[in-house]
Amino acid sequence: MDMIDRSATPEGPQTAPEAAIQPAPKGGAVRERRRTNDRPFHGPPLTERTLYVPRMSGGAARCFSAALRSRGLDARPFPPSDARTMELGARYTSGDECFPERITLGDALKIVLEPGARPERLAFFMPTAPGPCRFGQYASFLRLVLDSVGAEDAMVVSPSSNSGYDELGDAARGLQRAAWRGILTADILRKAMLRVRPYEIEKGAADEIYERSIAAACAVMEKPGLTARRTIAGLRAVMDEAAAAFAATPRRDEERLLIGVVGEIFCRMNTFSNEDLVRGLEAQGAEGWISDIAEWVYYTNLEQRKKWIPYSGERWSKRMLFAYLKDAFQRRDEHALVEPFKPLFERREEPETISQVIDMAEPYLPAEGVYGEMVLNAGKTVYFWSKGCDGIIDISPFTCMNGIVSEAVYPKVSRDHDGIPIRIFYFDGTQSNLERNLGIFLELARTYRKRKQI
Repeated sequence: MDMIDRSATPEGPQTAPEAAIQPAPKGGAVRERRRTNDRPFHGPPLTERTLYVPRMSGGAARCFSAALRSRGLDARPFPPSDARTMELGARYTSGDECFPERITLGDALKIVLEPGARPERLAFFMPTAPGPCRFGQYASFLRLVLDSVGAEDAMVVSPSSNSGYDELGDAARGLQRAAWRGILTADILRKAMLRVRPYEIEKGAADEIYERSIAAACAVMEKPGLTARRTIAGLRAVMDEAAAAFAATPRRDEERLLIGVVGEIFCRMNTFSNEDLVRGLEAQGAEGWISDIAEWVYYTNLEQRKKWIPYSGERWSKRMLFAYLKDAFQRRDEHALVEPFKPLFERREEPETISQVIDMAEPYLPAEGVYGEMVLNAGKTVYFWSKGCDGIIDISPFTCMNGIVSEAVYPKVSRDHDGIPIRIFYFDGTQSNLERNLGIFLELARTYRKRKQI
């Protein structure tokens, strides 16, 4: 979520007591009480509410919330997910919905059903998008469930819906670039943490540096009135300090398996939904190299430009010029923030362009005929192989279209690349024996490493 395009009331009760919860009818449908998500919303403006941001990535959600606070909004991430999240989310889903929807719904319900909660002072950031992915229904379904529990006055903010940017008001100005800087910062700090944590001598040292650095980045991003240049300068200072701290962390000099991690973006990034799989890899002697959020932003930028050409003939226009400039500014921000980490990221460099990833996917999922994370999964798997990974894990929600399509092409990808082991792990909140299954996969990775070293 985190401001990512995944394609792009009358007064009510003062509280929403838990007694108002009723199980969803068969099929998971919830009766709508007042309005659809796209009808005009009447009630206190967004500036008088607390805006909650889903934790697709905890660090990115915190940074994005900080950017929103700099624009006068009381924004904060959803509280950490827990068993209560699962309980509430399950009450209003039938099992046909994808796992991330159950988590985000449960997290929102935890907030509105908290004793003393005031729905008219709450808002939930929930982007939407067209296309077959069930993500496009998250905002509408959240709206219906909130209405059904008596939280009609809670606001759902959907940036790509008809009224979304109007609801953000003046806060929308410059927000895309601010969100991008937050995504980059969280991506880079997460990568540094995962590069150091498997080898740290003092347990918890890398996590502590990461948490401290995210907090410092948020302190920069939440300052009102900073220009883009001053924000980047402040974030660069944070990154300089973080890179030095990670580099100075005492580490063991040992060889570990290197496992690339791809998959559906929410389940891949949200450690609650994937049972902290990467930490599980580390516990069994591996290092995880996870695909970041930024690659999806670059991918949607490219696809947007490609679609404009046949639809409107706009190979050269003001709109296309703006799109190219946006991409150039994003690249410049990335280079500025990742520069201090180059020594740490040696042999862990990301692709120079997103086109490189798409070209690697072409023999398996041609970009002209397929769109979405499945293309990035196939291409990034090949890229990880080219960088020396010993195995690839795909993290996806159970029944996810992207996961199913990716799983269909992975056998051929493996055969074409020395038989590198590729395993998809599906999650739906009932995963069992994860530790055992990771152990089996890592044995395959060890065998592959030995074979490729002969």
